[in-house]
Amino acid sequence: MSSVTIITLLIQTLFLYTGAASPATDISVLAPFAAGSRSLLRSIDGDQSEKPDYAVELNATNFDSVLSETPATHAIVEFFAHWCPACRNYKPQYEKVAKIFNGADAAHPGIILMTRVDCAQKINTNLCDKYSVGHYPTLLWGPPSKFVHGSFNPKQGKGEILSIEDGRTAERLLNWINQQLNSSYLLDDQKYENDQLQKNSSDIGQIARAIYDIEEATFTAFDIILDHKMIKSETQLSLVKFFQLLVVHHPSRRCRKGTAEILVDFDNISVNKKEAEGGVEKGEPRHYDICGKDVPRGYWMFCRGSKNETRGFSCGLWVLLHSLSVRVDDGESEFAFSAICDFIHNFFICEECRQHFYSMCSSVSSPFKKSRDFSLWLWSTHNKVNERLMKEEASLGTGDPEFPKIIWPPRQLCPSCYVSKSGKDSNKIEWDHDEVYKFLKGYYGKALVTLYKEKEPLVEKRSVGLLAEDLTASTSVNALVVPLGAALAIAVASCVFGALACYWRQHQKSRKYKYLHSLKDI
Repeated sequence: MSSVTIITLLIQTLFLYTGAASPATDISVLAPFAAGSRSLLRSIDGDQSEKPDYAVELNATNFDSVLSETPATHAIVEFFAHWCPACRNYKPQYEKVAKIFNGADAAHPGIILMTRVDCAQKINTNLCDKYSVGHYPTLLWGPPSKFVHGSFNPKQGKGEILSIEDGRTAERLLNWINQQLNSSYLLDDQKYENDQLQKNSSDIGQIARAIYDIEEATFTAFDIILDHKMIKSETQLSLVKFFQLLVVHHPSRRCRKGTAEILVDFDNISVNKKEAEGGVEKGEPRHYDICGKDVPRGYWMFCRGSKNETRGFSCGLWVLLHSLSVRVDDGESEFAFSAICDFIHNFFICEECRQHFYSMCSSVSSPFKKSRDFSLWLWSTHNKVNERLMKEEASLGTGDPEFPKIIWPPRQLCPSCYVSKSGKDSNKIEWDHDEVYKFLKGYYGKALVTLYKEKEPLVEKRSVGLLAEDLTASTSVNALVVPLGAALAIAVASCVFGALACYWRQHQKSRKYKYLHSLKDI
């Protein structure tokens, strides 16, 4: 038996024993699957008829992981007991505030993650003790990262985690938040109204939040491909090439992991190879979480426009492409160029945009030998697209008034990119390409992943140390019980996947993708 086959079997074991916990419930249910299928499994809610709460239910098994992975800048944790009448009466008040901050239809997503923990569940006893919960409900406020492996002691004075003493009604809680953030949020705010968007183009730190938009764009792109059944015999190779590029160079670890899993199982996602078996299709694409179970989130951070139809996916996709361009080595630059061009040509569903982009790809006369040249070509291509869209949007009035198309980067963001030289044509920009490349490497490379790098180690410290008896102690029907054998299988398979991911990345880089020629028969 080959090593790849052994690794594949162990990965199957991982997904047979694990299900992703839904943010709104503790019940984790495995989706039905055909016998023998290697499809990845996505969790589903037990009761789709009930309207979900806006506040995210947490417990000791997911507390650290959810708070470490959230893109939100702030978090509120409500510690309550389900048997407490005051807690039941307070829930509608808390939900009114959570509605404007949590979920895909939130008026102000990505700012505050509002959560709750039921201290009456035995599984949460130690967690509630760590945060000195002495009465119900207790509301704590702080940066999400400070809650991860954290604690709270009110006797130690003012720290980064604060107790909210005046939040017993929705109005008073929101007023406390507004005082804390110097904001003016209202309970009846609707999406894109009273929006406090970040518009300061000179703030290089804003790009750090785009890591979440890249994950959202990666999911959306794959979702579009599956929805429109775009994987054909003539397009499979171009998708495999693009996914191989993502496995090695995607800035998000979650997306690298998810893409590698899809490549391992790629033969099962072709629309031409579906086999109905027991009413369930083999290789059902909806089971694939290309960037993890928490994606899609349903909203954008860095790429959020002032209107629902502006920015979003197209912005996130551009940021992904730029981030790839600054990560490839010189020997990979031509492969990255062809992989991106073929992907857009075969899978970007906007016909006019697709044709424009591919015509610019076709105009390249010689192969790229340096990653610098490829990165600058993509930057120049993006600016050409912006120049064309500036004219069209100005004449039709379809642009985003808060985020008009501009030539990138603006002088405020990279003054050294502009050559200070007066000429006859004052409208023509003279660029210092060395400085532009330096800016692109920093902006789409180091700055982009700064926030993600800070949080990634926390994700690795998920609640693996939780004892088996703690997992089985809860008397609630919503508690997730993990058998000891399953826990061991998860641990072994997780280690094996780490080896698989390392294998993929090193294998891709060392061979410079020469083995792609062997995939022609896919």
